[in-house]
Amino acid sequence: MIVGLIVILGALYAWDYLSTKDNVPRGTSVGGVDIGGMTHDEAERTLQSQLGDAATQPVTVTAGERTSQLVPAESGLAIDWAATVDQAGEESANPLTRLRGLFGTHEVAVVSQVDAAALNPQIDRVASELRTEPVDGSVSIAAGKVETVDPVLGQQVDPQVLSAEVSEHWLNPEGIEVEPQPVEPVINDDVIKSAVDGPVAAAIAGPLTAKGSNDVRAVIEPERIGEFVTFANVEGRIVPEVNTEIAGAILGEQLSASETEAENARLNQDGSVTPHVDGTLVDWEATMADFPARVLGEQPREWDATYKPDPAEFTTDEARSATFDQVIGEFTTSGYSENSGHNIATIAAQVNGAIVNPGETFSLNGYTGPRGLAQGYIASGIIENGRSAQGVGGGVSQFTTTLYNASYFAGLEDIAHTPHSYYISRYPAGREATIWDGGIDLVFRNTNSHPIRIETSVGGGDVTVKILGVKEVNVESSNGGRWATTEPQVQNLSGDNCIASSGIPGFTTSDTRTITDLSGNVIDRQTQTWTYDPQPIVRCS
Repeated sequence: MIVGLIVILGALYAWDYLSTKDNVPRGTSVGGVDIGGMTHDEAERTLQSQLGDAATQPVTVTAGERTSQLVPAESGLAIDWAATVDQAGEESANPLTRLRGLFGTHEVAVVSQVDAAALNPQIDRVASELRTEPVDGSVSIAAGKVETVDPVLGQQVDPQVLSAEVSEHWLNPEGIEVEPQPVEPVINDDVIKSAVDGPVAAAIAGPLTAKGSNDVRAVIEPERIGEFVTFANVEGRIVPEVNTEIAGAILGEQLSASETEAENARLNQDGSVTPHVDGTLVDWEATMADFPARVLGEQPREWDATYKPDPAEFTTDEARSATFDQVIGEFTTSGYSENSGHNIATIAAQVNGAIVNPGETFSLNGYTGPRGLAQGYIASGIIENGRSAQGVGGGVSQFTTTLYNASYFAGLEDIAHTPHSYYISRYPAGREATIWDGGIDLVFRNTNSHPIRIETSVGGGDVTVKILGVKEVNVESSNGGRWATTEPQVQNLSGDNCIASSGIPGFTTSDTRTITDLSGNVIDRQTQTWTYDPQPIVRCS
């Protein structure tokens, strides 16, 4: 019986061998298409039938966590059908190999027809899309503690390996997987460790102390060192950078108690002189000269601050020899009522003789104080809510405008002034000023190197203000004209306090002040624009 079974199996093997010996081995597939057991012609036809459009389908390429795609037909790839089937080989004569083919499959790589001119640019593109750039590590100091950011490896693929894999396996239904190569960051763990053990450790080794005069000590504790010490990645190195200016500001907050600021001499209105006082300031350039080396450990972390004199800009001798022989600014306005004239004379008398030393600021409200009945002012015409009205102190705006123009032509710095809400014809358009107790002020600064004295006079319907001192500049004024005119509206009012008015149109204007030195060189040129509201037409009933 056993002999008979062997004879039968042998006969079956012989039949199977003779009938399939030239066929593709069983279990063979190409691109997921089973061609096992077929003749070579059948296998070619089957592959062409089922994979004929495969070259137009996108192929996914994977490297690590990155993916890319390419379309074979657009990448110079096509299938060599005959060569692919030939590569699959023929059925083996080994009975065990034949038997295994009945129960398993194996994928055969495609034989491609490759147009290198079309494939290479696609390989370069895919390789770039599969690449990830490495991330450099970094070091910083926060609240006196070292903080590091770990470096991150990048990856790249070998274009030659990628080209071979794509050429052979682009029909693999599972896509193509390429082993990436690691790309080391420039600032890696070794570079970070070197920085942490070196300049970073030195920077926070202890406090930095500048010893000032009068037992004043300025200390920067390690907790604040990160405010001015940073570590930059430069060409593969971690380079410490020390911001001396920020550190100086921290020290300066503490060393300011050791400084003495200069005080200019003052010429007082009674002719007396308050002497000047020279000061002493920290010489920051000298004090911080070696500061980076102190931070990074090459120089002592405790050192003496260096000081320099701070001489007063206006001395006692200059104050004593001050002269007021020249009129450096002058202006006159005309036309006022009797009551307004009283108030103008009152404020002019208060201001007459006022001295403003170099660098000092003059505030009209601050100089005169309140201007009420107790101070000798009376009721006169004012502007209230855009209409004529009566109020104590009326008329002082005319003096304010006169003083403003005198300071304007003296070339003094305009700190604050406010034109009237509507135009008053006796004043230059865009170059006038109003005032109000506690609210609207006229303020200017003496930018000359000599003191100035304000001289006032009132009479004959005129008020004149002169600024006396030493002439240092020339001033020219240029008006920009009038535009954007607005017409007044009619207001019908009643009552004993109603003051009729014919109204005045509103408009926009500008004024340009040009300041030159005595040789004609322009020092400053500024243009101010102002819009006047229309004064309403008031009808009283």
